[in-house]
Amino acid sequence: MEYIWAPWREKYVKKICEMKECIFCKALASNNDEETFILFRGNHNFIILNTFPYNCGHLMIAPFSHLSSPELSTEESLREFFIMMNLSLNVLKEAYNPQGFNIGMNLGKSAGAGVVDHYHLHIVPRWEGDANFMPLFGKTKVLLEDLRTTYNKLLPKFKKKGEEVFQKNEF
Repeated sequence: MEYIWAPWREKYVKKICEMKECIFCKALASNNDEETFILFRGNHNFIILNTFPYNCGHLMIAPFSHLSSPELSTEESLREFFIMMNLSLNVLKEAYNPQGFNIGMNLGKSAGAGVVDHYHLHIVPRWEGDANFMPLFGKTKVLLEDLRTTYNKLLPKFKKKGEEVFQKNEF
């Protein structure tokens, strides 16, 4: 059996275990997108940076509604959710030119969901060799930029491309 060692995630795991309120609902309620790293708001969903990223540009898409599973969403919300996924891929390709992406959801505690009651989709840009020895031996995750730099790089692209996408689609 092989083990995946991710010591840089310890701070996140401890924070999630102590969390009493939903991070997505809290970010939405703050109405301070810059402080909470919300990149784009649609009619039913929003795009937010992961504050404990695996790589630069690691973001999440979540519905405004506090729902545990996509099957509880309306068709209109789901349609927008996946259009926002495509929008995110387009923006991340332009901003970072990744060689691939990890895209996924963990639904339910047993599936590894850190936020169990508010479903969300992770999009992680990937490059050949981006997983190296540093996390294993140095207990350090190397990121090329801080969250504020990532946010400032992506925000204008989401504003421009998001407006274009939402003009083409009716929700």
